[in-house]
Amino acid sequence: MMKVASVVGARPNFVKLAPVSRELKRRFDEVIIHTGQHYNYEMDRVFFDDMGIPSPNYHLGVGSAGHGHQTGEMLSKLEEILLDEKPDAVLVFGDTNTTLAGALAAAKLHIPVVHLEAGLRSFNRRMPEEINRVLVDHCSDLLLCPTDTAVKNLAREGIIRGVVLTGDVMVDAQRECSIIAGKRSQIMSDLGLEPRRYKLATIHRAENTDDAERLAGIVKALEEMGDVVFPCHPRAEKYIKNLGLWDDLCRRVRVIKPVGYLDMIMLEKNAAKILTDSGGVQKEAYLLGVACITLRNETEWVETVQDGWNVLAGADPEEILRLAKSFEPGTEKRDVFGSGDASLRTAEAIAEMLGWQSRGGS
Repeated sequence: MMKVASVVGARPNFVKLAPVSRELKRRFDEVIIHTGQHYNYEMDRVFFDDMGIPSPNYHLGVGSAGHGHQTGEMLSKLEEILLDEKPDAVLVFGDTNTTLAGALAAAKLHIPVVHLEAGLRSFNRRMPEEINRVLVDHCSDLLLCPTDTAVKNLAREGIIRGVVLTGDVMVDAQRECSIIAGKRSQIMSDLGLEPRRYKLATIHRAENTDDAERLAGIVKALEEMGDVVFPCHPRAEKYIKNLGLWDDLCRRVRVIKPVGYLDMIMLEKNAAKILTDSGGVQKEAYLLGVACITLRNETEWVETVQDGWNVLAGADPEEILRLAKSFEPGTEKRDVFGSGDASLRTAEAIAEMLGWQSRGGS
């Protein structure tokens, strides 16, 4: 049986892995490699527990570090494992440092690289995630695109070969997990929340956390907004404390620890509005039919904005507050992210690629 190595390391990777892994195991011997990019229970193990993902075969324990150091350490350790395991393909997810390290390690060993969520572009090269997306796409053999826009982005960069429109595996994951969350999650009662009576906020991207002016502006807006629930990413907590804003924030905003995916779905589903800089949360808000205010100046999920369910607020506190009060979706949602069979299409595309290569394709 052919072998596929799935390389994951951060929350968005885990969410996408869950439905894909089940399809892969029907066709391949799957090896799961966890780099340890997210390394505490709230950001890591809880996703495997909640979503029924098999325990990783390898855990590299890399943890937090600067981009270069973190990516380099992952690359070195991944190379050793890939040399030992000799997979027929390496599957990487999204746009994290784990994604880049997995793709580079495989490409340098001449192992076919499969990029799930290929073709996304914010066109902001100051974002580490944008650099990761571009580099991974240009060294991948099979590029699995969630939307037509992603396919067109790749074509503009001259990438046509190996491009497959699969739809978005987040649709698969969310449909399944929404049902489970409704039965298992107690987050609403635990926090004493009523549906549509609070706003949900998340912040984690470096463009916001590492920029004192932007972070202070976002924090100010959240404090003045009222009725905000804020599952606080460790990165955001660190920088908010560094600015001396933590105590005031906790007095005015419902700050909680990061939550598992099932609890997050329930918080998103029942929120009046969502404020976030997360690409995944923007998309989840769209799929759940909740208005989203994106705390960035651009987004890779342009379909959510075009459909009128997402709006870009940047980090200006006055603009954030204005949109939090006034923004309402103005259109019906479309199935721009597929119909919920992206995981099946992913496994089939990998099987077709490997079958074609085994017959002498190049």
